[in-house]
Amino acid sequence: MLICVPDVLTKDDVADFRHIMDTAEWEDGRSTAGSQSALVKQNEQLPPTGETARKLGERILVALAANPLFISAAVPLRIFPPLFNRYGAGQYFGEHVDNSIRGDHLTGMRIRTDLSVTLFLAEPGEYDGGALIVDDYYGSHEVKLPAGHLVLYPSTSLHMVTPVTRGTRVASFFWLQSMIRDAHARSLIFDLDTTIQELVERLGRNDPEVRRLTNIYHNLIRFWAEL
Repeated sequence: MLICVPDVLTKDDVADFRHIMDTAEWEDGRSTAGSQSALVKQNEQLPPTGETARKLGERILVALAANPLFISAAVPLRIFPPLFNRYGAGQYFGEHVDNSIRGDHLTGMRIRTDLSVTLFLAEPGEYDGGALIVDDYYGSHEVKLPAGHLVLYPSTSLHMVTPVTRGTRVASFFWLQSMIRDAHARSLIFDLDTTIQELVERLGRNDPEVRRLTNIYHNLIRFWAEL
């Protein structure tokens, strides 16, 4: 399940992020890559344990907690501290799969990577190439979103970032462990929650059918959730 979440950050937020990032020190992106990924990775990133990455990451986590669509789609248990990368002309990230377990050296957090997240911090017109390509059972999906929007996709997917041919692609990327481990169950939960919210708009929260569906939703969460 690949889900796009719009307007996680406002345009003003994005502009502030970019101003801060433009004056920061960057390093080789391979410093956080696994052995297989490092062979096909050419980009730069903010030092993961640096103050700039941590402070900007905290702002993203606050925005995510206030975004109902993100919460509905991810049902997050733990979110890895967001990282930040950029691709200049000629840089890319070849086809790879994300590590199944990620650990954070500062906090000691360890998560199972159920979902991968890319939060775009450059407008599509700022760069050519640099598309995120995600492969699943239904084929390849190309993603290149407006700044401030993010995409969620299964960490089990093979994916890549195509070479940038003009400009600079800037993004935040991170992973999360969901309360709902099974991807199919998580998809059903998302569809049910989306339907409930649409019915709330038409019928209100006190409608008997809405209450019954909400009861089913929470009972399914109880049945599937891992805490």
